[in-house]
Amino acid sequence: MQIFYDPDISTNGGFLNEEEAKHCVKVLRHKPGDKIFVIDGKGSRFHCEIAETSSKTCRLTILDTEKAPAVEGKCHIAIAPTKSNDRFEWFLEKSTEIGIDKITPLLCKQSERKRIKIPRLERVLTAATKQSLRLWKPDITELTDIKDFLNSDHQEKYKFIAHCEGKDRKELFNELQKRDNHEDVLILIGPEGDFTKEEIETALSKGFQPVSLGKNRLRTETAGIAACMAIQLTSSYYK
Repeated sequence: MQIFYDPDISTNGGFLNEEEAKHCVKVLRHKPGDKIFVIDGKGSRFHCEIAETSSKTCRLTILDTEKAPAVEGKCHIAIAPTKSNDRFEWFLEKSTEIGIDKITPLLCKQSERKRIKIPRLERVLTAATKQSLRLWKPDITELTDIKDFLNSDHQEKYKFIAHCEGKDRKELFNELQKRDNHEDVLILIGPEGDFTKEEIETALSKGFQPVSLGKNRLRTETAGIAACMAIQLTSSYYK
């Protein structure tokens, strides 16, 4: 199944954006009359026929539209980007395949990476969304200071901070089994050096529950994937 991505396909006269048009026409060598699928990343998939092509354009005729229901029980991970771009992009790719809905890159006191390139990360999310046949593309925000993030109003019913300090942490998997499938979840994942004591205390004062992801020490990107998978495995889809 050939999947292309264009968030404006339903409102731009059926023209694929230039990047996808080039891939469709010059790389995959599609011609007028060929059938393809286009997603807008907002829950819709369009079955299209290629009507006209040029070196930079591809005009489509929309034959049919499939609309996915709104996502319930959204998964929001706020995570400190890793020092290695490859590792963070791996997290974005795999968490998209698993079913993450929103990523907030966090700037913490012990963060190893203090800058990110959102356009590049958006491309990673787009590719993973198409590859996994998702109709909803995950949202990603700009890099956000953890102090600003914790002082913001978050609507998720279940809020957790996964850290390595102390013995009063409960197992994330067990805590997630208490939730209804339609209730949103927010999980904080810190940098390689973990959250500072002050960051943890602030999160707890804002209603975040301290949790553990297991007895082994995990890299940041692995912790993010473990959290995503715990959410998916405790949802009604897998029960």
